[in-house]
Amino acid sequence: MSPGTTTPACPHRAAPACPQSPSPALPPTTAPVRLLDEASVGELHRAAREILHAHGPGTSSPGLLWQVRESAAGLGEAIHHQCRPVDSDAGLYVLRGLRVTDADLGPTPTSWATAGDAGAHHDVVLLLLATVMGVPIAWEGQQRGRFVHNIVPARGHERQQTGASSSVLLSPHTEDAFHPGRAHLLMLGCMRNPDAIATTAAGIRRVRLDEATVAELSRPALPILPDDAYFEAGDFSGPPRRVPTLWQAADGLTLRFDPAYTPLDQATPAYRAAYARLEAELERVSVAVSLTPGEVLVVDNDLVVHGRVPFAPRYDGTDRWLKRASVRVPGRRTRPPAEEHEHGYGQKAIEAHPTT
Repeated sequence: MSPGTTTPACPHRAAPACPQSPSPALPPTTAPVRLLDEASVGELHRAAREILHAHGPGTSSPGLLWQVRESAAGLGEAIHHQCRPVDSDAGLYVLRGLRVTDADLGPTPTSWATAGDAGAHHDVVLLLLATVMGVPIAWEGQQRGRFVHNIVPARGHERQQTGASSSVLLSPHTEDAFHPGRAHLLMLGCMRNPDAIATTAAGIRRVRLDEATVAELSRPALPILPDDAYFEAGDFSGPPRRVPTLWQAADGLTLRFDPAYTPLDQATPAYRAAYARLEAELERVSVAVSLTPGEVLVVDNDLVVHGRVPFAPRYDGTDRWLKRASVRVPGRRTRPPAEEHEHGYGQKAIEAHPTT
C-alpha cells in the first residue's frame, strides 16, 4: 500500500475485494543507509559460494543451515557492525553494497511456487546476514517451509493482500501480525526492480498520538486474523484471540497492525476512531523506499509497518523480484507477556538454529 493509505475496514478474507485507492504522492526516501565495504561484500559472497559448494542449493537443509551459522560467526567485525540493531526512530535501514548481476539471475520467477532454488547464492548471502542479526525463521504453512521467500507478482493473485499481489495497494502491516512468534526483523533483499517500485514504511516512534488514543489501542479489543498466504490457518477451529494494537515497551511504543485482516466492524465507535487516528498518523510519517539490486531493507517489525505501491506486472521475466527473510532476536523483550499464551491459529515457526 502507498504510504499510510489504509484499506477500508474489510472483514477477513474480503481483503482482496477491497476497492483500489489512488496512490498519493510519496515523500522522498529518508531511510538510513549502511554501506558494506568491498572487503565485507567479498567475504559474504565467498562464504556463500563455499556453503553452496558443500551442501548444494537447498537452503532448508540442516547441514547448510548449520554451516551458515558457523560462517556467520566468523564474518568480520565490519559486517557485524553494519548488522547491528536498528538505532534510529525510523525503525529501519538499507544495507547497501551487495553484488547482484541481472544477467546471472535468470528471469524473474512466475510465482514463488515455481521459483525453486532460483538465485540460491543470494538466498545464502541473505541467510548469513540474517544469522548475524539473530535466528532466521521459516513457517511450515508458507512457501513450503523455506527460510528465504521469493516475492514476485503471480497471476491470479493481483488483488490479494499478500506479497504475490501487484495491481492493488498492499496495506501497511506488521509482518505475520496474527502470530505471537512473528519475526523481530524483516529483511527484503532486492534482486530486480527495473520500475523502481517502492516499498512503503511508517514507524510508530514518529507518530503523534494523544494519551487517550494510545490507551484505547492498548486494549486487547480485536483479533488479527491470518492472511491469505497461510492456507491451512483457515481450518483452525480455535477462537480468535483479541490482541492490543499498541504496547508500551521499555524503550518506547511498539505496534502490531494489519488492518486488512482486523475485523474493525466488530469494534466500538471509540476504538474505530482511535484506529483511524493511528492510520492517519502512519500515513503522515510514511516514506517510500525504492530498492535497487544489491540493497537489503531491514525493518524492525515491532516499530515499523510496511507495504507496497501498486504496479502493472508484465509476467515476462523482468518483473520486480525481492527475497524475504524473517529474523528472531534471542532474548528480546518488546512484546506483551500475554502473547506467550496465544495459539497462533495452529501455524508453527521453525528456527534455523533452535536456541532452546
